[in-house]
Parts: sequence; structure tokens; C-alpha cells
Amino acid sequence: MPATPSSRPRLFTLAWPLLVELVLSVAIGVVGTTLAAHISDIAGAAFAIANQISVTLFLLFRIVGSGVGVVITQSLGGGQRERANRVALASVGASSWIGAVTALVALAGADGLLALLQTPADVLPLAAPFLMALAPAMLFDAWNASMAAVMRAHLRTRDTLLVLVAMHLSHLLLALPLMHGWGPLPALGLPGYALALALSRALGLALHLLLWRRHLDLAPRRADWWHLPRRELAEVLHIGVPAAAENIAWRLSFMAAMAAAGTLGAHALATHAYVQQIGSMIIVFSLATAFAVEIMVGHMVGAGELGAAHRLVRTSLYRGLVISGIVSGVVALAGPLLLRLFTSDASIVAEGALLLWLGVLVELGRTFNLVVINALRATGDVRFPVVAGAASMLLVLAGGSWLLAIHFGLGLKGLYIAFAADEWIRGLIMWRRWSVHAWVPHARAARRKLRR
Repeated sequence: MPATPSSRPRLFTLAWPLLVELVLSVAIGVVGTTLAAHISDIAGAAFAIANQISVTLFLLFRIVGSGVGVVITQSLGGGQRERANRVALASVGASSWIGAVTALVALAGADGLLALLQTPADVLPLAAPFLMALAPAMLFDAWNASMAAVMRAHLRTRDTLLVLVAMHLSHLLLALPLMHGWGPLPALGLPGYALALALSRALGLALHLLLWRRHLDLAPRRADWWHLPRRELAEVLHIGVPAAAENIAWRLSFMAAMAAAGTLGAHALATHAYVQQIGSMIIVFSLATAFAVEIMVGHMVGAGELGAAHRLVRTSLYRGLVISGIVSGVVALAGPLLLRLFTSDASIVAEGALLLWLGVLVELGRTFNLVVINALRATGDVRFPVVAGAASMLLVLAGGSWLLAIHFGLGLKGLYIAFAADEWIRGLIMWRRWSVHAWVPHARAARRKLRR
């Protein structure tokens, strides 16, 4: 049966486990950067640039994860549990293929990918083997990402939180001895971090399979791990490909900006890496809201509650802007103290503190994008964000970064000015799209499809 407004959980009930998940994920990234930085600033830069490539490759998993989440929430909202189950099992096979391809790209193309980012010569010897060592974890991440998306679509965000806690705790417990050596274990450095990551992701897969069986009555058969059912995946790809394209377009533009930072040298790259890690502690609030909004809007669209969906997005956006402004301002005030967790270099601390203040503008604009784009995706309006955002990403984010940072000599300050301009331009475009109800025809089309 479809969830009724009275039985459906409130937004906060969904959002708080997602927030804790994201905080833990960010914390692990910060800890990883800190551990690498304590080896040396060169190791910190190598960790940052290889991790950026890994995150970019991870966006390929969004092809499955985004589509699966929207299709399942709409199906459950419309009371079609069998359809939701078929889509969930289809996501397993799709994740196997995408994860395997991604791992092979990291293994075979590490040097080429790092060269594209203008990786400094003194950073490359550490970054290349680290990126290759991350490849096995990518396959496990593909499965975990799709399985977690299915659990969230079923409103089981607390269960996904428990899996994430188990993964991160095991990762930390393994990373410390593997990176720095412990007893008979040799100090593996950055590859030790990658090995611990792969083992923790394998644990996550085992827990997801257990939760699927226990709470969703789903157990993938052997054929499901490689089978690609056309009908179910067509629905997933209809949502997932544009959603992933939007994320990939942003990530590629961001990596172009990273390449600009790379030309400024290892010192600038390390500064950028530390500021990004601190900034990631801010974005989690908007991300948690955005993910919860996507889940709720998907259920509302399936149930035909379009007015309620509009009110939810409008209220969530206003609250997100207030929270993002307060949190980013507090982090900027504490910037010098936070930066000293990573480095004792006074010039890095001084420049990083300035960048964190520019980051306040970035985060306010980003809140529009995260909340509204996720809501548009949940209604089935997935192509407009890609088309409308591509020009800004290419010209303002990528082109503006090189123009301001390199041509006009503003350095990292130029990068962050370009970041802020891009986020605000795209965010305001997306908000207008939502506010004039241009998404309504897509939501009605999704509702009609469920009635067939």
C-alpha cells in the first residue's frame, strides 16, 4: 500500500540519519587527509588529488543510484512494491558492471588521469600508486551505493547509517596500523589507507545483503549480480543518466579548476586540499536536507501530492539557507584553528583562512543547487538541470577558474570567486524552474506511468 501523509515520516526523521552519515563520511576524509599530511605536505597533496579522481569516478555510480532511488520512491508512493523490488535487483547487476569498469580505469589509467590534472612532479610518485590501490574499493562502493539507495527509498535511513558506522569504524581501525605499521605489520603509507578502505567496503556489502534479506525480503540470486534487465534499467537510466551527467559535468569542471590549482604548485594544492576538507564539514547539512527532500518528494509524486511537494521544497530551501549561512560563518571564524590541524605552515593557514570566508558565498549558492536539483530529479524533471547548468559549469566554473586564478594572477582566491559565481548562477536558475512549477508536467507523467 502507498504511504499516506499520516504514516509517512517527517523530513527531520529522514534527514538526521543522513546528516550523521555524511558527517561520518566527511570525518573519515578529514582523518585521511590528516594522516597523509602528517607524513608530509606532499603526501597530503597526493592524497587530495588521487581522492578527487576517485570521487569523480564514483559519480558513475550515480547513474544507478540516482535512478534507482527515484523510481523506487515513486513506485512505493504509488503502492507498487513488486515494481520496486524488480528495480532493486536490477541495480545489483548494473552496479557490478559499472564498478568493474571504474576499477579498471583506476588501475590502468592512473598516470594519465593524474597528468590531466597537472599533478606536480613531486606529488605524482605518491599519487599514482595510491589511486591504483583504491581500485578494489571502487567495485565494493558501486554495490554499497546502489544497495544503500534502495534502503533509503524504503525510508530505512537508520539502517544505512548503521552500515556506514560499521564501515568507517573498521576502516579507521585498519588504516592506522596499515599506514604507520604496527607490530609485524609494515608501514604501507597511502596504499595502507586504500587496503583498509577495500576491507571496510567488503564488510559494508555483507551488512547490506543481511539488511536486504531481513527488512526488504530481497536476496539477489547469482544471476542478479550480472544480469541487466532491459525494462527496469530503462526506467532507472531515464532518471539516472541525466542526473549522473549533471554531477559528472560539475565534477569535470571542478577538476579543471583543480588542474589550475595544480599549476600553482604543491603548496597551493595542499592549501586547496585542506580548505576543501574543512569546507566539506559545511556541505553535509545541505546534502542531508537535499537527500531527504528527494526521498519525500518521490513518495509524494507517486501518491499524487504535488502541492505538498512544492511546500516541502520551499520550506526546506529557506531553512537550508539559514543553516548553511550560520555553519559556514562559524567555520570561517574558526578557520585558523581548524587549518592548524593539518599543517603548521603559517602561509597555508593565512591563505586558507581567507578562502574559508569566500566559502561562505559558495555554500549559500550551493544550497540552492543541492535542495532544488534533488527535488526536480524526484519529480522526473532531470534533463533541464543538465542543459541549464552545463554552460555555467564550463564557462564560469572551469573557464573562470583559469581566467581568474592564472590569467589575472589571483591564485586560489580566483578559484573560489569562480566557485561562488557558478553556484549562484545555477542555483537561481533552478529555483526559478521550481517556483514557476515547470516540473509539474514531469511529475504528472510519472504518476500516469505508475497507473499503467
